[in-house]
Order: sequence, then C-alpha cells, then structure tokens
Amino acid sequence: MANLLIKSPLAILGNDCAGGLVVSNGRIIETLRPGQQPDTRIDQVFDASRHVILPGLVNTHHHFYQTLTRAHPQAINKELFDWLTALYPVWSRLTPPAMRLATRLALTELLMSGVTTTSDHHYLFPRHLDDAMDIQVDEARKLGIRMMVTRGSMNLSVKDGGLPPDSVVQDEDTILADCERVIGQYHERGPGAMIQVALAPCSPFSVTKSLMCACGALAEKHDCRLHTHLAETHDEDAFCKSMFGMSPLDYLEEVGWLGNRTWLAHGIHFSDSDVGRLGKHGVGVCHCPTSNMVLASGQCRTRELEAAGAPVGLGVDGSASNDSSNLMESVRHALMINRLTYDATITHLDALRWATEGSARCLGRDDIGTIAIGKQADLAMFTLDELRFSGAGDPVAALVLCGAHRADRVMVGGHWRVIDGNPIGIDVAELRAAHGAAARAFL
Repeated sequence: MANLLIKSPLAILGNDCAGGLVVSNGRIIETLRPGQQPDTRIDQVFDASRHVILPGLVNTHHHFYQTLTRAHPQAINKELFDWLTALYPVWSRLTPPAMRLATRLALTELLMSGVTTTSDHHYLFPRHLDDAMDIQVDEARKLGIRMMVTRGSMNLSVKDGGLPPDSVVQDEDTILADCERVIGQYHERGPGAMIQVALAPCSPFSVTKSLMCACGALAEKHDCRLHTHLAETHDEDAFCKSMFGMSPLDYLEEVGWLGNRTWLAHGIHFSDSDVGRLGKHGVGVCHCPTSNMVLASGQCRTRELEAAGAPVGLGVDGSASNDSSNLMESVRHALMINRLTYDATITHLDALRWATEGSARCLGRDDIGTIAIGKQADLAMFTLDELRFSGAGDPVAALVLCGAHRADRVMVGGHWRVIDGNPIGIDVAELRAAHGAAARAFL
C-alpha cells in the first residue's frame, strides 16, 4: 500500500503530531513533530498547511428517515410526545425507495460535516419495509462511511398502552428473528470494522419489557451493543412510573441493560444517584444538544456523567427534531448549551472530545476517535478560508466558536471520501432534487 504523508497542518487535534502524520493501509503509522522527517518511505504527499485536522467525527444517535419530514408543519413548536403523536401517522407512509433516499442524504450530509463513523437508530417498520437495515448497509458501503446499524424496534402500540400506532410496530417474534438475521449478515468485529450492528428497542413507551429482555440476551449471545432512548423528558419519567412502577433507570436495570454494552440517547433527567450508577456500570450517554433544545426536553448532565465514569458522546439526533444532519454544528451547540448549564470552564475541547473519543467509547471502539499511531486513518479536515473565520487566532477553537459546518476533506480508513467539500460519487444537486421530490409525499 502507498504511504501518504499529510504534512504541515495549520493545526491538528492530537498529541505530538503538529508536523503531520503518515497513513498506510488505512491506519496512522507515524505522527510527526514540527520539522521531524518520517522514518517511513513516502509515496504520496498532501500539503495540509491550509487545513485544521480533527479526528473523524463520530455520530452516536440519528434517525435517517426523518430527513423526509424536516420542519414539518404538523410537528413544529411541539414537545416530544405531541411531536411524536403528530408524526407517527406521517412516518407510517415510509417506503423502501424513500428510505433509501433518506439514508443517502443523511449519510452525505454527515460526511460533508466531517463525520467518518455514524450510528442510526431505525425503529420504524411499516408494511413493506422489512429490508430497512439492508438498505442502510448498502448505502453506507457505497459512500465508504463506517456505520453502526442499529436494528431498532417498536412493539407496544396505542392499543397496548404505548405511544405509536399499530401501523408502525412489529410483533416480538418478527423483531427478534430479524435481529438475528442482521447480526449474522452484517456485524463485523475487530479493529477497522466498517459495519457493525447494535440492537435498539426504541423507548420505554414503545416497547414491551419482554422485548427489552430478549434483545439484551441476544446482544450478550452475539457480543454486540445495545441502544435506546432513555430519560429524555419528564413525560417519559411519568410514563415509566405509571406503566412499570419505577423510574427509567430502575427499568433499565430491571431488563438487564445496566452495563457497559449499553449506550443511551439523551440521558437528560437523571438524579445524582442515577448518574453514579451509570458511571459505575460504564453505561454511555449520547448527548443530543440540538434536538434537546428544539423539543425543549432539558439539559444533559455531561460534566457529572463524565466525572462518574460514564462515556459521553455526541449525536445530531433525527433530522425532524434537529432539522439537520450536521455534527459539526452540534459540536458548537453542545459548547453553548453546556456553557449555559455550567460555566465558561466548558471548552471547545470538551465539545470536540464528546464528538470524537467520547462517541467512539459509546460505540465500544478504541480504534477510532483520536489521532495516534495505530488508530484508523479517519480524519476531518477544515479550512479557515470563509469570512466567518477571518481574524481567528486559535484555529481549533475557531472551528467551534466561529461555526464551521462543512469539511474540505474527509478521510475514512485512508481513503478520501470528501475532496474540496464534495462527497465522492455523489451528485449533490441530483440528490437534493430526488430527495425533495420524495419528501413532498409526506406533507
């Protein structure tokens, strides 16, 4: 394999690599101090003197299908339960072609914002959408992005005391059989994995306790991860106490999910003792600052969670509650909301850590999320050429404080996936037109 020298970056988020790094066979094999020459034979050179280099961003919570219902007139200006009630009937019209376009658009947006690894929490299975996971894997492979495919599920509909309508849920046997199929067909293990699978019953108000327990047992059997929404709103807390007679975290423990195999979306309304338990058991929390603000759900206790030992990652969440699939934007939002929650000692480096190393920990990966020898060559590279950056003194801080939102170059496993701001193999204008046409069916 050719050895690529990425030399003389304007700035780089990593230790002892201000002079650049050498990439070979998909991994970082050398990091250089300023003026240091590589020990390795160099076949290609990329001059990064205009670029600020970050570890590839890692998005740990999303709902790709929701790109079709952004700023939906029936759902804007609502909190979570009313928002969901308004959109479930709309989402029940999701078809395989629309799912494919939604996935392609979300993945493209993510790549263009500097994401090299993403998770998607897909739990919606109306009729004729049995191959949703296969569609997602196919699209991720075509774009060359790493993906944690989560086989989500809902089986507790309105008639059983849940929130979703019958038209978007499946029975437990169907769900578990497909979980086994998807794991067996797609789950890769070990460093450098491109596609991995997690099991992800949607939320306490849309799945049964039996399904939660069964998915936990399957994850243990196949050594894969578990994901769900938890402690997002006060309404959810009230639902758990009414339906199960316990708090959301007690419910999580009851179904056998309180362990380091699990990462949670949102994790807002946790008590001090809850936070301690999450840290003790190594449960990860994906902070979703943008959607938490849009839906007025609350503020995640990131500082306390990290202090307790819980991994904290970052996610854009669904594009109907964020209305964007841009993780670099969410890094800035994370900084701002956490400054408001705590104080100015929350820094841009904290927000970037959540979007990289912290998110990688949530996904159970130690081969991505940092720039260091032996790690996967997943890089997000930004220029400071736009007017918004003029006058900026600290290049890394400028990305967050001045509002970077589009990467100039993105590398995944040593392969360029975005060049000059353009995703490889995607006609953005054509995708915009096709996706926009598909979205009109949901109005």
